[in-house]
Amino acid sequence: MPNRLADETSPYLLQHKDNPVDWWPWGEAALAEARRREVPIFLSVGYSACHWCHVMEHESFENEAIAAVMNEHFVNIKVDREERPDIDALYMTAVQLMAGQGGWPMSVFLTPDARPFFGGTYWPPTAKFGRPGFREVLLHIHDAWTSRREEVEQAATGSTDALTRLADPLDATQQSPVTASLIGEAAAALLAVADRAEGGFGAAPKFPHPMDIRVLLRAAATTESPQADDALAVATLTLDKMAAGGLYDHLGGGFHRYSTDARWLVPHFEKMLYDQALLLPAYLEAWQLLPAGDNRRVRYEEVIRETLDYLEREMIAPGGAYAATQDADSFDEHGHSEEGAFFVWTREDVLQALSDVGLGDAFEAVAAFYDITEAGNWEGKTILNRPHALAEVAGDLGETPEVVRDHLMAARAALFEARAARQPPGRDEKVLTSWNGLMIAAAARCGAAVGQFEAVERAARAADFLWENLRRDDGRLLHCFKDGRARFDAALDDYAAFIEGLCELYQATFESRRLTQALELAETMREQFSDPEGGAFFYTGRDHEELIARRKDVQDNAVPSASGLAATALLKLGLLTGRGDLIDRGEAELAALSPLLSRHPQAAGQALIAAALLTGPARELVVAGDRDGQLLDELRRRFLPAVVLLSPVGDPGPADALLIGKTADEPTLFICERGTCRAPVAGVEAALAALD
Repeated sequence: MPNRLADETSPYLLQHKDNPVDWWPWGEAALAEARRREVPIFLSVGYSACHWCHVMEHESFENEAIAAVMNEHFVNIKVDREERPDIDALYMTAVQLMAGQGGWPMSVFLTPDARPFFGGTYWPPTAKFGRPGFREVLLHIHDAWTSRREEVEQAATGSTDALTRLADPLDATQQSPVTASLIGEAAAALLAVADRAEGGFGAAPKFPHPMDIRVLLRAAATTESPQADDALAVATLTLDKMAAGGLYDHLGGGFHRYSTDARWLVPHFEKMLYDQALLLPAYLEAWQLLPAGDNRRVRYEEVIRETLDYLEREMIAPGGAYAATQDADSFDEHGHSEEGAFFVWTREDVLQALSDVGLGDAFEAVAAFYDITEAGNWEGKTILNRPHALAEVAGDLGETPEVVRDHLMAARAALFEARAARQPPGRDEKVLTSWNGLMIAAAARCGAAVGQFEAVERAARAADFLWENLRRDDGRLLHCFKDGRARFDAALDDYAAFIEGLCELYQATFESRRLTQALELAETMREQFSDPEGGAFFYTGRDHEELIARRKDVQDNAVPSASGLAATALLKLGLLTGRGDLIDRGEAELAALSPLLSRHPQAAGQALIAAALLTGPARELVVAGDRDGQLLDELRRRFLPAVVLLSPVGDPGPADALLIGKTADEPTLFICERGTCRAPVAGVEAALAALD
């Protein structure tokens, strides 16, 4: 019989509905059951695209003997970290304190009042890999609970006290205004840990760090910065290597989650919406910064377009918003679930796929370009990657680059079609407000910049879906939507990411209603999340379910910090609407984060992006009379990290203070700073010269 998870909407929870484990979803009912039985809680947190989560389910949660121990001695709660990032982040901190590291699946033992006392990540069913067996762990915890309760209580009290202290890591006495010098200082810290051979930061495993790349690009654009050239070199090397390695899907577009090796070859194969949303602006800004004709610029535009195409083709959930993830695992030709099975090739697979459509003569070029060999480069198979430039491959083959390019284009289409016949990875259909907000911002901005306006239209449809389906009757946001149900109170990053998405959508379309919507959300965000004493926003709202600690999210992880996003959103919205109070609140958020920005800049990329907007100095560019969009196109092709764009198209709405009276019969640019504008400059060339 299905367990209680059968009534949930999360694909991750539903994957566990037929386990013999008596699972509960997180909620008061589960906590009350633990108190009634006076037994510990086993909290298991993961997500649908997580490979090792699937492994632990198959090995342990489907095991009748292990399930019997779990059911007898514990109340077992299963949480989808993407549905409940508040719970995930809180207990992940506890696991990192107790075990020295964290990850998913996350496995935590709690007292009946939800205080953590022991935790870890993946445990095999029996001892191996230097890890204790899960059944052994369960029995050890049961013995401690029944015979050494005082030790358990002491551990729970200690970890809870530590969580309370760490919930707000900011020191109000150390706050200071942000200055432009922070970007150069942060760039120096990032360059000190950069991998000069393979790109990225530190050793394997390697994560993309898109916010840090964007910080380097801001330093690179500051000509007086002594690190400018070095910052650009490291940023573009990292972008080049990621786009050439197996981290990137060379047939379908889009990026996998991270690389297990130092050279970006072997990824964890899941694809996360947030990675696409964060990497797109990094590639766009490098494209904007590099000079025309630079080969890197050509490649970055390819990556942007292919990733936008991938999102449109594979990541649109029912209703028009963006789905959350695609799994790492899929089924191979023998029906076995295997990580990366959809994406990897044998030499014979490739030759057969090309021969089937009469492209066998292209095989030699394809094999050389995509590193396809008999032995393979990963577990006997090949992860497609591009270790050599096209011109180098052409020279080795004695062909012209044009001939090889034609071969590769035809072969890529054929391989894509052959791969499409395989069993695809599963997709998590959840619509998450925060991740959609990030993606709306990226798609609107990138689509407008490279002229892929269907991406802008998709971003607009996603924004409409969120506005219509993920708000309560009182206008407050909800976090997650699936199967017709919107659930869970939104957190700070939901509000901040959606506000920024609406701001970028306005700059791509100049629809004033986007600013109206953003202002409504900003007012709720300030009312619900503000901390009048400490300065920075809390992660959860004042009406949110009470957890054992109310934390602040101030450091970047795989996604930007909620506080950094909030600062970015408020500053951008304040500039677009002429609202000095919003700019002041964004500046105050950065001041609260200032100790982190100066001491640990590698953890504060998003806040540093906001700081660059604030200290730019920020300018509002109003474009009037640009009927064919020529001036706007030129502006969008430039790297302008401290600028917002406005245009008097239709009703000016909340931007009326900046737009009223600004009309022209030819393309005209008004350069303004905090609402004070210089004399208008008419003509595209003159306008760009004035901007320079």
